[in-house]
Amino acid sequence: MSVIENAIKRLQASRGATTPGHESAFEALAAVGAARRRDAAADAASPRRTIPINQDALRAAGLLPPPHQERELAQQYRQIKRPVINRALGRGVPAVPQGNLVMIASSVPGEGKTFMSLNLALSMRLEEDVTVLLIDGDVVNPRMSQVLGVQDEQGLLDVVRDPALSVASVVLPTEVPGLSFLPAGRPSDNATELLASVRMHQVVVQLASEDPARLVLFDSAPLLLTTESQALAQVAGQILLVVRAGQTSQHLVFEAIETLAEEKPISLVLNQCVRQPHGYYYQYGSSAAGGKASGT
Repeated sequence: MSVIENAIKRLQASRGATTPGHESAFEALAAVGAARRRDAAADAASPRRTIPINQDALRAAGLLPPPHQERELAQQYRQIKRPVINRALGRGVPAVPQGNLVMIASSVPGEGKTFMSLNLALSMRLEEDVTVLLIDGDVVNPRMSQVLGVQDEQGLLDVVRDPALSVASVVLPTEVPGLSFLPAGRPSDNATELLASVRMHQVVVQLASEDPARLVLFDSAPLLLTTESQALAQVAGQILLVVRAGQTSQHLVFEAIETLAEEKPISLVLNQCVRQPHGYYYQYGSSAAGGKASGT
C-alpha cells in the first residue's frame, strides 16, 4: 500500500468516511507531508554508524606506525601540523583563504600520502580547540574507505551527485573523539566532472563554514595519475605534497606542482628520508611555498 493510500485510510478511519471520494486532495497530501516529516525526524534521531578505529588492522594495512615508533612519529607530526593549522586559522600569520581545506597529495602512487593523511588527522584532533574531518578524496582508489570498512557507504561523490542528499547525513563519526570521516562514495564514470562542479564547491563551502574550528583534510589521488585529483585541488586552500625520498624524481615533483594553481600555498613533506635501525620510516622535511615551489 502506498504512502498516499495509507494516509487516506487513516483519515477515513478517524472521520468515519467510507470511500476515498469523501476526502479532499488537500487533506490527503497534508497527511502525506506529516508522515514524511515524522519519517525524516525518525531518521535524524537514529544514530549514525560510528566507525571503529582498529589500530592493529590499520598497522597491518601500513597506515599506522609500529608501537615502538609511535612516539617519534608523534613528534614529527606535531612539527608538520603546526604551520598548516596556523595558516588555516590565522594564528600568528595571515589566514589563508579556505585554509582549513587541506589536500594531501603526491605526484605518483606509493609515496605515503594516505599514511600522511590519517596520521596528520589523528595528530590534529589532539588540539584542544579544533575538530577534524578526514575525507577520502581518492575516488579512483578509495583505500582509506576500504580499510575503514565503509567503501559501500554513501560519501563524497553521492552528496555531490545528489543535491537532495544532505552533507551531514554522509559524514560518519569515529571512535576517536573530534575525528569524523567522509567516505569516497559510490564510484562514477564522470567523477572528474562532479568534483569540478558548482555543486562540489557548494558542498566544500558548507563543510568549511558550518564549524569554524573544523579542519577538513582530503586524501587525494596522485596528481599525475588522475584528473580527479586536479579537480579536487581547485577547492583546497592548502596543499601538502608528499615526496618519497630516494624514489620520487625531481622532475615528477615539479610536474605535479605545475598542475596546481599559482596562488595555492604548497608544503612539501619529505617522506622516508632517514635510515632507522629497523628500516626506513616516516621523517619530515617541509618547506611552505606561497605559490609555486622552487627546488635546489
